[in-house]
Amino acid sequence: MMLSMQKHLFLVLIILNTTSIPLLPKVDGNPLVMDPNSICRRARPLVGRHADLCQSQPELIQEVAKGAMLGIRECQHQFLNRRWNCTSQSRSFAKILQQDIRETAFVYAITAAGVLHAVTQACSQGKLPQCGCVTLQSSSETYHDSQTEEVPKQVYPGQDRNWDWGGCGDDVDFGYEKSRQFMDIRQRKGKSDIKTLIDLHNNEAGRLAIRIQMRTECKCHGLSGSCTLRSCWRKMPLFRQVGDHLMQSFHAAVRVMGGNDGKSLVPINPDIPPLDANVLIYSAESPDFCQANQRTGTEGTQGRVCNSTETGPGGCDSLCCGKGFADYTVEYEENCLCQFHWCCVVQCQKCSVRKDVSLCL
Repeated sequence: MMLSMQKHLFLVLIILNTTSIPLLPKVDGNPLVMDPNSICRRARPLVGRHADLCQSQPELIQEVAKGAMLGIRECQHQFLNRRWNCTSQSRSFAKILQQDIRETAFVYAITAAGVLHAVTQACSQGKLPQCGCVTLQSSSETYHDSQTEEVPKQVYPGQDRNWDWGGCGDDVDFGYEKSRQFMDIRQRKGKSDIKTLIDLHNNEAGRLAIRIQMRTECKCHGLSGSCTLRSCWRKMPLFRQVGDHLMQSFHAAVRVMGGNDGKSLVPINPDIPPLDANVLIYSAESPDFCQANQRTGTEGTQGRVCNSTETGPGGCDSLCCGKGFADYTVEYEENCLCQFHWCCVVQCQKCSVRKDVSLCL
C-alpha cells in the first residue's frame, strides 16, 4: 500500500507542478518543471494508459498543466493570510500532500477543479481539436439541478417559446472526464485504502464545485433589440467563485474514518449525516503550523508579514501564534506618474516609497 501511495503522490505532484515550485530533481516525490514532455516521460511508467495521450494529444497535456497551475494559484490566494499559505516550497508541499488533513483536501479539490476548468475553457476557445462548444441537447450535464438556474420563459403571440439553446456552451462533460482521467488514479486494482478513498472523494467535490455553479447566459435576437428570441447556453462560474465555494467547504470539512467493510468512509461524529459528494473530508487533524517542522512539511510563521490592526486571519496575534511581532519601515522604488506617448510607449518615473510592515517573530 505504501509503494502504491507513493506512486499516486508522485503522479499528482507532477500534475500539480507550477512555475512557482522550484525544481528539486534529486528529492523523491518532488515535481518536475512543468511541460508536456516531462509529464509524459514520468507518467508513462506509472500509468501506462496515459502514454497514448502523451504521444497523440500534447495540447491536452498542456491544458492539464495549466489547470494544475490555476488550482495552486487559487489555493495560494485563499490561504494567503493563514498560517499555512499553500507554500510553494516543493519539499514542504510534498509532505503536506502525504497527510489526510483539511489542507490536503482543499489542494486535491481545487486542483481537480482547475484541470476541469482549464480543459473546458480550452474547448470553448477552440484550442483543442478533440472538443468544442456544446449545446444542452448534446451534453449529458444535468441542468435541472435544484442548485442551478432556470431559464426564464415568456410566451409571445404565435410562439411556443421565446428562447432556444444555442451559443457556445461550455463542454464540462469533456473537462470532467479529463480531470478524472488525470486526477483519479487508483493505486491497486481492486483495492482501496482510506487515503485513496479520501483523495478520490475530494477530487470529485472539486469538480462538483463547478457543476453546481453552472450558470445560464442568453443573447437577444430581434429587430431593434426587441428580444423576441433568445439563444441561451451554459457557462462555468469564474474560478474565483469555485475557490470561494471550496473554501467554505474547507471550513465545514468532515472528519472521517474507514467503514467496517473496508471500502467506505463514515463520519467520526455519529451525529453527522451520511457524506454528501460535494463536502470535503479528512481523517487527521491539522498541525497548528506555528513551528517549522521538516517531518510534517510545516514551515512555521517566523518572518511572515502580518497586519497588526486585524484580529482575524492575517492579524499578527493569530498569524504569529502569540509569539509577538516587530514593526519595520521598508523603503523601495516603484514606477509612478506613468504617461502614454504616441505611439506606442509608456514612460514612468521612479518614486521612492516608505512602508511600515509587521513581521512575526
